[in-house]
Amino acid sequence: MSTILESVDQRTNLAGQNRLELLLFRLASGQYFGINVFKVCEVMATPKLARLPHAHPAICGVARIRGKTIPVLDLAQATGGVPLAPDVASLIIVTEYNRSVQAFKVAAVDRIVNLNWQEILPPPSGASGSAYLTGVTDVDDRLVQILDVEKVLAEVNVMDQAVQMETGQDVRDRAANYSILVVDDSIVARRQVHGTLEQLGFEVHLAKNGEEALEVLMAWRDSENASALDSLLMVISDIEMPRMDGYTLTARLREAEQLKSLYILLHTSLSGVFNEGMSERVGADGFLAKFAPDELAARVLERLDSVCA
Repeated sequence: MSTILESVDQRTNLAGQNRLELLLFRLASGQYFGINVFKVCEVMATPKLARLPHAHPAICGVARIRGKTIPVLDLAQATGGVPLAPDVASLIIVTEYNRSVQAFKVAAVDRIVNLNWQEILPPPSGASGSAYLTGVTDVDDRLVQILDVEKVLAEVNVMDQAVQMETGQDVRDRAANYSILVVDDSIVARRQVHGTLEQLGFEVHLAKNGEEALEVLMAWRDSENASALDSLLMVISDIEMPRMDGYTLTARLREAEQLKSLYILLHTSLSGVFNEGMSERVGADGFLAKFAPDELAARVLERLDSVCA
């Protein structure tokens, strides 16, 4: 299974071209799911797991992998499905999300496919089972569902999302004069960022992907009443999104009249030096790995101070 990822390091030129590569896998049923290759560290046979007392039911246990103790989640159970039987052969996909390493237990891994984000569609609104999805696509006439891993992790690992840093009424008074556009395909991520910004006193606008955000910003630009754009402090955007990713959104904004000077912070579950370098290359003003409320608040208030100076 190691050969399936051996060329991942050579695939980084896809970033910034609105393209991605998905690692396809199956859970208990024959349904195919996908995960971005950039999140994947390793694929291996499920090792011996040590049980954790009082852990979330979806956590099968922990494994020692390359000197680290890593929690292993049964993705089928975590998304409301039937858990994989313990006596059935399975694999784990070791991933890095939101500054942490965790493994997902799956029934089988298929292959890597190269796609354009335009081929990834938002999940059907209100459809059964869509609560844990950020997108769907078609590969060789097979439906592939892209899981909202941030939602899964938020449910399994309850975290404090409150801003702990002292802000004061003067900060809220200044923030009340500005708005922020948050762009993210994950409903959980949007709620997390929205909650942080609301605590600081900002008005928050939301978009589900880069394409939608670009349409909103261009509509504000072309409107006779440009107050929405004038009061926009910054754009906080995810990178991985259906239709248009954050890299492409940034590049398009840098080419657009009256939008090219917008302050853009890429806020993503992707980590690493490469992604930070890509953010600079496409013209983003900042890069921040998800999700630390105080760090996000500090970045936003730093921007507010520079505008109000």
